[in-house]
Amino acid sequence: MSSTIITGTGTYIPSITKENHQFEENSFLNIDGSPFENTNNVIIEKFKSITGIEERRYAKNNLNASDLGFLAAQNAIKDANVDPETLDYIIFAHNFGDVKYNTIQSDILPSLATRVKYLLQIQNPNCIAYDLLFGCPGWIQGVIQAHAFIKAGIAKKALIIGGETLSRVIDHHDRDSMIYSDGAGACIIEYSESNNSGILSHASQTFSKEEAYHLFFGSSHNGNNDKSVRYIKMHGHKIYEFALTNVPNAMKEALDKSGIEIDSLKKIFIHQANEKMDEAIIKRFYRLYKKPVPENIMPMCIQKLGNSSVATVPTLLDLVLKGHIKDQEIKKGDIIMLASVGAGMNINAIVYRY
Repeated sequence: MSSTIITGTGTYIPSITKENHQFEENSFLNIDGSPFENTNNVIIEKFKSITGIEERRYAKNNLNASDLGFLAAQNAIKDANVDPETLDYIIFAHNFGDVKYNTIQSDILPSLATRVKYLLQIQNPNCIAYDLLFGCPGWIQGVIQAHAFIKAGIAKKALIIGGETLSRVIDHHDRDSMIYSDGAGACIIEYSESNNSGILSHASQTFSKEEAYHLFFGSSHNGNNDKSVRYIKMHGHKIYEFALTNVPNAMKEALDKSGIEIDSLKKIFIHQANEKMDEAIIKRFYRLYKKPVPENIMPMCIQKLGNSSVATVPTLLDLVLKGHIKDQEIKKGDIIMLASVGAGMNINAIVYRY
């Protein structure tokens, strides 16, 4: 028997902090371009009460998503104490590629994974680098793919990165722009001959018949702006209802596949999208087993870091493993779950024993 284990994690948290009060001068508009009845102070306070976000991080102007991914990768490689030349795969999960500051154009040629390989100065041609587009669950899906390569015997070591600069694809007239942030997280996963730890099970789903365009690229809410320029947009209420209905079921599928009892779960690392939504998802998940939600089961970092899409789960995991979140820790033998939901609409979950 063998297993796939996480041997190192790393993150890069951008240095520019944008607090909620810094949106007070924004001209927020409805979809039809009309102004809101409420003042920005009221809008911002309601936003905080729902999402939990107090501030978020933006990348410096000279750093792109691939740079953030490279910096997170360096930290994961150091943590795992591995030689980058021994990596079989580099998988970079993102959604918008490298968007240079003060532009809106996505640049994915070459791939972001190739750019990271270049920055790491890896010479080994058998280190395969490619990008993964799977919405916010992209990093978890990258881990699932790399795990499949390892189980198939075609890889023994992989670097999986999730990175994004969402601050460069937001419409400043859209109040949802306050949700998004920049960041990157990464991990090294490796083949292990022991089956005492590692990935126990996983589940992934894509819903597209009615849900494909819950997240999309659209024009600014300000009708006077250039219609050809597109920004990240979402049908927030539809996403909220979708997530509450479907994410708990996918989490249950992953847990049931593992054969682990829900009482054995020590931590759930869920995509940091919206504090109230995440709390409701966890509550519904435990309700499926007729169980109350345990105290401290769900670490959170959204309050200070915002929603950095594919970067939220690996960032959160790294912060807890490094002891940077109060009253949250993982001990040897603990069973944890990683779960996410996002554009597509895609859902996935992993059950893992440390």
